[in-house]
Amino acid sequence: MNLTLRVWRQKDAQDKGHMETYQARNISPDMSFLEMLDVVNEELVQKGIEPVEFDSDCREGICGSCSLMINGVAHGPEKGTATCQLHMRHFKDGDTIYVEPWRSRAFPIIRDLVVDRSAFDRIVQAGGFISINTGGAPDANTLPVGKELAERAMDAAACISCGACVASCKNGSAILFVAAKISHLSFLPQGDPERRRRAEAMVARMDAEGFGNCTNQYECEAVCPKEISVGFIAKLNREYLSSVIVGHPTEGATEGSE
Repeated sequence: MNLTLRVWRQKDAQDKGHMETYQARNISPDMSFLEMLDVVNEELVQKGIEPVEFDSDCREGICGSCSLMINGVAHGPEKGTATCQLHMRHFKDGDTIYVEPWRSRAFPIIRDLVVDRSAFDRIVQAGGFISINTGGAPDANTLPVGKELAERAMDAAACISCGACVASCKNGSAILFVAAKISHLSFLPQGDPERRRRAEAMVARMDAEGFGNCTNQYECEAVCPKEISVGFIAKLNREYLSSVIVGHPTEGATEGSE
């Protein structure tokens, strides 16, 4: 396959940035999108041109760092697929492909296709954990969890924090990410004691980071590589309203079954 790439190049956060055109030649249809970019970068280095900077780590659709807008779609055209798992056979020989970074005020561009997503880390640091002092760690099976709740918690925990939801939302909202992080803990008895203050703290941090509001158009669910359901947003709303209206003086384990 021979392809034309239109790639966003930007030296740093202060640079205005622009699109550059590169040729990707003799690309195997079985290559992943990132492997194709590796081939292009090798050719650029041979020509004395700075390679295109992009993030990647596991290349197995697990870590979420392969954050690229491909032809205007987060992670590309295939549903439920991270960029690193997107194969070139989904494109046609001779195609022109546009490759850009996430576009969000809360994700400033560091260089080329690399953005700073540390805002997500700070949201998790605000409450996306369990901090109750229980002494020695109990055996996992001493806290029974119903099958339905366990599956719902696992569905929410599938979020890989890639930021595709933010990049695809016209408002730059992080609500699906925050909903997943809040939900997967609130469904479990281990996370129940802190569930209300967790929701309040994480939503406050999300707002402080400059993410936009949700207007329920579901772009986030459509591009999520792990297909996180927008139904978790309703769960977040219930947790948040419970925290704000009721407060959190009597957070009990029985509430996790909601």
